[in-house]
Amino acid sequence: MSATAEPMHSTKQRLLDAGLPMLLEHGYNDLGIQALLAATGIPKGSFYHHFADKEDFALLVVEQYMYAVHAGLDACLGDTSRPPLERVRCFFETTQQHYRREGYMGCLLGGLGQELSGVSERFRRTIEDCFSGIAERIAVGLEEARQRGDIAADSDARQLANLLVDCWEGAALRSRLRRDPAPLDAMLDFYFRSAVVR
Repeated sequence: MSATAEPMHSTKQRLLDAGLPMLLEHGYNDLGIQALLAATGIPKGSFYHHFADKEDFALLVVEQYMYAVHAGLDACLGDTSRPPLERVRCFFETTQQHYRREGYMGCLLGGLGQELSGVSERFRRTIEDCFSGIAERIAVGLEEARQRGDIAADSDARQLANLLVDCWEGAALRSRLRRDPAPLDAMLDFYFRSAVVR
């Protein structure tokens, strides 16, 4: 390969990087492959060299999205200089900052889940697994808070974590509809004031 030749993986990465904001804005059904190729300047043949079809492409965008989600969880939940409840809230506040930069387009998982769960079992399972994985990690932080006495001793950390993820996704949808962070702020304030109070 010459020094000026583009590595094969960078073409795939450019498509995935462009796909995330386009899927957020347009959804799966309205995302045209031609629009994606036009945005990246990549020929059609290269797309099908890297992806079997549009579904394969979108699922790999979700996989890449989840790398970023887990990196955010690592950064916030791993910060042992802060109490566990602060670490949990940090993750959602950091996520909200990403939403703001994207124009409050909401959560890719929530958007695709709403659009495709009724028509694609593969997407339904994938998105549910993603949410479950996030909730499991949040539950670890909430369990630590329970053991410290920061939340009620009889609390079920897994149940509280699932509730938090569910509430967040609803607030993210309202935030997208309004293009406004207020539903996210209100939801976090309510949850941490009420749902986990001792």
